[in-house]
Amino acid sequence: MTTQAFYSIGTPGQPWGPAEVAAWRSRQIRQRSYQDDVVRAIDGLRPRFDVVEYGRLDYGPDTYPLFALKSRTWREELPVALVTGGVHGYETSGVHGALQFLEDRASDYGNSVNLVVAPCVSPWAYERIHRWNPDAVDPNRSFRDNSPAQESAALMRLVAPLRDRVSMHIDLHETTDTDESEFRPALAARDGKPYEPGEIPDGFYLVDDTDNPQPDFQRAVIAAVAQVTHIAPADAKGEIIGSPVVSPGVIQYAFKRLGLCAGVTEARYTTTTEVYPDSPRATPEQCNAAQVAAVCATLDFMLAHGR
Repeated sequence: MTTQAFYSIGTPGQPWGPAEVAAWRSRQIRQRSYQDDVVRAIDGLRPRFDVVEYGRLDYGPDTYPLFALKSRTWREELPVALVTGGVHGYETSGVHGALQFLEDRASDYGNSVNLVVAPCVSPWAYERIHRWNPDAVDPNRSFRDNSPAQESAALMRLVAPLRDRVSMHIDLHETTDTDESEFRPALAARDGKPYEPGEIPDGFYLVDDTDNPQPDFQRAVIAAVAQVTHIAPADAKGEIIGSPVVSPGVIQYAFKRLGLCAGVTEARYTTTTEVYPDSPRATPEQCNAAQVAAVCATLDFMLAHGR
């Protein structure tokens, strides 16, 4: 964990301008391939799902097609469930957990749910293992009208025709050690604010919606994931990442007011997962499996309790 007084770009107390954003962008280096890791996996799923290109990001010289996969046997009488991953591109199990769910478990729900899965909302950030897009904008604070993030705007356009029909939305995320060593210091510098070190929880947790709390739903997901990996305990203040723990492994944010992806529909059941991949008690395989278990638990609860 870093305790640095200020980030290496910008002037303390002054928000970034175009020069600082350009300096930050120049440091971002491609470290993995969206085409090889994600698009190739999606191509392998084409025989089983309808694949929709719902947008294209033009970040010259790079261009990224955005893909969602839908149930091939779509039936109007069935509930609609939305699964999103990779809104923060560096949160690896969000992307690969969504793809693993499609590969291994989605067929279990083929006769009961219409699925829409967008496994990698932010491919530029996926390749550079970063939280932001090239404009130093956080897509997961940008799900709002006139969004400043192309990634968020594209997903909102995809979801718009189904916005009132979606019964469940699960957004797959991670909390990592680099949140404290890089991303939160960068956020403070970008906004001209002091950086205040925080504490990274060791384990899986969920974020419920302050304005639409579903405690039984969240508890069911926690119970399912606890069979795969450990659940994050509250800190000495009874909090996780600065928010009060409302039940074991669950905190709350105001999804729509904060422009979070999990608030992009009018779904009754919504949650954001947070896997901790840097734990010595978790492997990458467990992290992906935890995301899959969470998706299945949300679907099972929705089907058992109605829309």
